[in-house]
Amino acid sequence: MREKRSWAFVLFVSLLALSGLAWGVVYVAAIRAGMRDKTFAMPLFALGLNLSWEGLYAVVSLVAGGEVLFQGFIDALWALLDCGILYTYLRYGRVGARWVFGTWTVLALATSFILQLLFLNEFGSRMGSAYSAFLQNLLMSILFINMFVTRRGTAGQSLLIAVAKWLGTLAPTIAFGVLGHSLFFLVCGALCTLFDLAYIGLLARPASIALFVDSPVPERSPVG
Repeated sequence: MREKRSWAFVLFVSLLALSGLAWGVVYVAAIRAGMRDKTFAMPLFALGLNLSWEGLYAVVSLVAGGEVLFQGFIDALWALLDCGILYTYLRYGRVGARWVFGTWTVLALATSFILQLLFLNEFGSRMGSAYSAFLQNLLMSILFINMFVTRRGTAGQSLLIAVAKWLGTLAPTIAFGVLGHSLFFLVCGALCTLFDLAYIGLLARPASIALFVDSPVPERSPVG
């Protein structure tokens, strides 16, 4: 019995490590895609929730110390990478009047941070971080598809981002949903996989944009 539990623990930790690596790839690739195409590679509210989550729980973990100290450093690194994505949004994402763009950006970031604080206050750091992470992941999966449609193609996007995002969500779905026997995490993760695979399919065949709009697809490979 003890050996079975130890193997389950090793698998759990390995899945979380895979998720961390995959999300690191997402962030670096998103910065690269944004700079390459002179746009931003993550929808604003998804970015705001991610940045708030990582910044908040980095502070919580670093202050708490102990066994969560290492996770605090990882979260801090992710937050810094998110700041790189935020830079591409601020540099290339402005439309309309500057004050409208600035107000909307501040409102989105403030709303995201308030929501994360509410999850932390209501559920505590351990479960609050997990619940909010899966819900914002599902939102991101949907918003990526919306971004493909509204941009009428693959600008600021890539298969690398899409596949890494899917794997980065699938791993904790197995860890918390299957190994942790949680229906909430399992269903949220399954819905993420559904939308992530649909998004991967759209990027793999950019001409599929014709299903949504009449305009031609920009001729640029989605790979990379």
